[in-house]
Amino acid sequence: QAQLAESGGGVVQAGDSLRLSCADSGRTSRNVAMAWFRQAPGNRREWVAGISGGGTTNYGDSVEGRFAISRDNAKNTLFLQMNSLKPEDTAVYYCAARTVWYLSRRADQYDFWGQGTQVTVSS
Repeated sequence: QAQLAESGGGVVQAGDSLRLSCADSGRTSRNVAMAWFRQAPGNRREWVAGISGGGTTNYGDSVEGRFAISRDNAKNTLFLQMNSLKPEDTAVYYCAARTVWYLSRRADQYDFWGQGTQVTVSS
């Protein structure tokens, strides 16, 4: 089963960029859908971006055009490149994996989760 661990979070200023990584030590995520979600204090977990087992990508409206999701199957790693960061992007970011190839925007459709990495964007 997938064993996910995020890294790359930090404190940045508005307009800066960050690249998050999610390593799957279980090496089972190559052909399944994976996604990034985020959760700010007091808010529910929010869909950010996803990539299907076939490589199709999909983004939340608030990040479309600024964030890019990608995966390196040889390294069992998922990435999220975040550009033009805004204070409202501040949240804990989680990567998640399904056991099927197609995407879902619903958090309850994902079977495996990382522990999360904090991203803080100051104005």
